[in-house]
Amino acid sequence: MSKASIVREWTRPDGSKCVGGSEDNAKAPPGSLMLYNSLLDEKVPFVPASGPGSKSLSWYTCGPTVYDVSHMGHARNYVTFDIIRRVLEDYFGYNILYVMNVTDVDDKIILRARRNYLLAKYKEGKHTDAEVKAFAEKAVQNSFAKQRAKLAEAEALVVTAKEEQEAAAADKKGVLQRQLNELEGAIKNEAHKLSQIQTALRALGQAGDSATIYAVASDFVAEELDREQGKSVTDSSIFRAHAAKYEAEFTQDMDSLGVRRPDVLTRVSEYMDEIVDYVKKIVDNGMAYESNGSVYFDTTNFRACGHTYGKLKPWAVGSSALAAEGESNFETSEKRSNTDFALWKASKPGEPFWESPWGQGRPGWHIECSAMASTLIGSRMDIHTGGDDLRFPHHDNELAQAEAFYHNEGCHQWVNYFLHSGHLEIEGLKMSKSLKNFITIREALKSFSARQLRLLFVLQSWNKSMVYGEASRAEMKAREAQLKNLFQNIEVAVRGVDEIASCAKWQAEERDQSQKLQAVQNQVHEHLLDNLNTAAVMDTLSELIKSTNIYLSKKRESASAAAPAQPLLLRKVATYVTRMLSMFGIVDASLDKPGFADAAGGAGDAKGAGYLDAFAAFRDEVRSLARTKADPKETMTACDRVRDVALVELGVRLEDRPDGKAIWKLDDPAVIKAEQQERAKTTSEAARKKMENALNLKQIVVPRDVVGST
Repeated sequence: MSKASIVREWTRPDGSKCVGGSEDNAKAPPGSLMLYNSLLDEKVPFVPASGPGSKSLSWYTCGPTVYDVSHMGHARNYVTFDIIRRVLEDYFGYNILYVMNVTDVDDKIILRARRNYLLAKYKEGKHTDAEVKAFAEKAVQNSFAKQRAKLAEAEALVVTAKEEQEAAAADKKGVLQRQLNELEGAIKNEAHKLSQIQTALRALGQAGDSATIYAVASDFVAEELDREQGKSVTDSSIFRAHAAKYEAEFTQDMDSLGVRRPDVLTRVSEYMDEIVDYVKKIVDNGMAYESNGSVYFDTTNFRACGHTYGKLKPWAVGSSALAAEGESNFETSEKRSNTDFALWKASKPGEPFWESPWGQGRPGWHIECSAMASTLIGSRMDIHTGGDDLRFPHHDNELAQAEAFYHNEGCHQWVNYFLHSGHLEIEGLKMSKSLKNFITIREALKSFSARQLRLLFVLQSWNKSMVYGEASRAEMKAREAQLKNLFQNIEVAVRGVDEIASCAKWQAEERDQSQKLQAVQNQVHEHLLDNLNTAAVMDTLSELIKSTNIYLSKKRESASAAAPAQPLLLRKVATYVTRMLSMFGIVDASLDKPGFADAAGGAGDAKGAGYLDAFAAFRDEVRSLARTKADPKETMTACDRVRDVALVELGVRLEDRPDGKAIWKLDDPAVIKAEQQERAKTTSEAARKKMENALNLKQIVVPRDVVGST
């Protein structure tokens, strides 16, 4: 079957069939939640498998392959689905069984653990700088030749894909164009990798000592050592320790980002018996075969049994270029078809292994998720999630394995809703470890708070690619400042006010503001029903913030003491905004105390002593100045100093008002200091330019004979 001829189909939980592109797919009762389902690449109504009125959901998400540090691309995926989970649980009221796996047995883990071990042993050896450089040059040259061949192969595939797309019938052009687009993206990735190797070659030419050589070429040296000595690594504890280290780091990173922990965490190494039984049943059902101690999934017979292979990404089926990162053993003489894939891999020297009916070996990458999810959830799953790069081959193969396993039960749709988060891009490329263009989560948290990073993702569509660039970071900071300003302004307006005693008859301004709040609440609900559109929700909240600030401004400008800003109305606005932010995980605060939790403080908490110390020190200084009859300017300087130094350290922003009455707001000390530095920089730059202009004027000399000449 041609990949272009695969019809995108999806069965609703009620049993009705949907075909890709049909207008009927989006038909649903008013008020229905719509989700973008990767099985059709369209928005469709969301209905639980247990029935329209049910609040019970099953959800399996692909967890990390723990072979290296977690980066912002991982944050994009896990924070994004944490936001979606929170909305479904906290807003729509679903009760979710949330299962996540940890892949602790995998080709990448084996390679990285082995290479790290061999590199460490090599560094312990007594090698001269010249010997290390010679070996490194050989390693980089080998990688260069290999990568140049991969780039040439990718370019050839694009040429072929263009010819196929141009010659295809009109109804096939769309799917072939998607394949072409991805192949062209693959060229960019392969070219980027080649460029990095060329950069390493140039740097290596300038390197003299071993430390510099390793800094430039350690990855290449490790790869070369693995080619030569990898088979000699037989201690299985090396692989276990490597995976355990990065699993612990991943968990810490997710906690730092405020990601809710799963209800169930599964590890491949703990489910070997279930995985072996799963493979056996697929073999028994006639959709897998043994070959030299390995077991392969039979895609040809799978189709012959009435199933569809390649539901999520039909244009990628059979393309080694589009499966390369996820299927390292894509080409082998053991397979009957190039689209077949490994369920069980016979052990090789230098690899961990487990016993099976086919001999010693280990699971293929895809079988783990099908087996573990089936063990915990069964033959029908509500939601399955992962990054968009997992569509093919991983998720397509998961679906095929599960349908083959449950074939005798008539399973043709194991997952009802497949959700894929969009890529995080940097400089036009997907952020990934293989491209070495990633920023680790821990590095990002040195520049941004967890709240800011979460806000960054809330401001984007969850299922579309986003750019990790200056524009998105600037928008995130502006939105955070807007939110802080709202909470601070409301806090100032209600500070020291008896909410009940100050209640007054609502005027036109109050009625108008209340109507705006109700309209915003309705709009937010509609946005969430529309594919959980968090970006639109934030835009709508922004409009509420603007109208609230206008309301406050009018009340401040009003000369009538009988018409103050109404604290109960302001509290309702602040509480609603806080509720939405809390639902997204941006704040972790009680709705009885709206706003950002980290802006709290008072004499009764740990900061209280600091406030009292600052006040006592300021009082001592003022008393001293009074006793010595100091110049009033010194007293003003002391007032500025307590505002700009002592209170800033305590997270207090003191703002002078034209009427001579200052107001205080609580904020992050680092934020206030950064603003002070920026103001100082701007003032200094203005003074420098003024001085330069003055000097330039002095240097202008007008000759006497020019004065009055015609």
